[in-house]
Amino acid sequence: MESSRPRFGRMIPAMVTPFTPDLELDLPRAEQLACRLVEGGADALVVNGTTGESPTVFYSQKLQLFECVVKAVAGRVPVIANVGDNCTADTVSFASDASKLGVDAFMCVVPYYNKPPQEGLYLHFKTIADSTELPIILYNIPGRCSINMSADTTLRLAYDCANVVAVKEASGDMEQVERILSEAPDDFVVYSGDDSATYDMMRMGAAGVISTIGNVLPARMREITDACAKGEWERAAACNERLLPLMEGLFETSNPILVKKALELVGFPVGGVRLPLVEATHTQTKRLEETMRQVGAL
Repeated sequence: MESSRPRFGRMIPAMVTPFTPDLELDLPRAEQLACRLVEGGADALVVNGTTGESPTVFYSQKLQLFECVVKAVAGRVPVIANVGDNCTADTVSFASDASKLGVDAFMCVVPYYNKPPQEGLYLHFKTIADSTELPIILYNIPGRCSINMSADTTLRLAYDCANVVAVKEASGDMEQVERILSEAPDDFVVYSGDDSATYDMMRMGAAGVISTIGNVLPARMREITDACAKGEWERAAACNERLLPLMEGLFETSNPILVKKALELVGFPVGGVRLPLVEATHTQTKRLEETMRQVGAL
């Protein structure tokens, strides 16, 4: 029997941002991608997260992208706008602008580069939460932010802010994840921030994944999260094992270089990446192609 369904579901692709050949926003393609993902089994969409190249998509373009995806989805699934930044005042202001476009929730990353202490993290997120009525998903990714948000800080926010409803955990620290799962309020959920950790984290009680590979093979990733939710652990493990080489292979170089290349290989090109990211090399592309054939994606 399936455990109770979280409000944003279990398999949430972090959408890539399509670009034209001259690397401008390709909004018609973004609409098509959003529809492809919903039809492929996405429970919700995160727009303009790391996989969506958020560092090189400026505020005005982010707003265009949010508006475009909200229109394309037309209420079929929730749209989660990544509004997180490393300046609290900017995040509050931008969240206010984004909230007028019909998005359903926000994702906010741990502030990067300025390395705040835990109290600074707490006050950053609490200030954002106090400024909006929309639900907020925290995003902890030490590999990109250079600091880890501790379980203590996540739990404080979960109890002190009614609209802080979830965390995307990409710390890789399973003891930390386990503590959040065991001590958080009943309605607070944990998502894996790493496709390859999803099975293990869902066994511990996580709700699902905010997914990179979900851009390419949404139905296959959905199969894993559905099986986990039903407690069909043997089937989930088998599906996970078959897909694992590609989950890991997509991260051979900086994300989303190979995700965009994989979409091109499956016949759904979404353009290149903006500098300072660069296109996949010939060797990386050949290796990706081999891995995709190995897992049955081609």
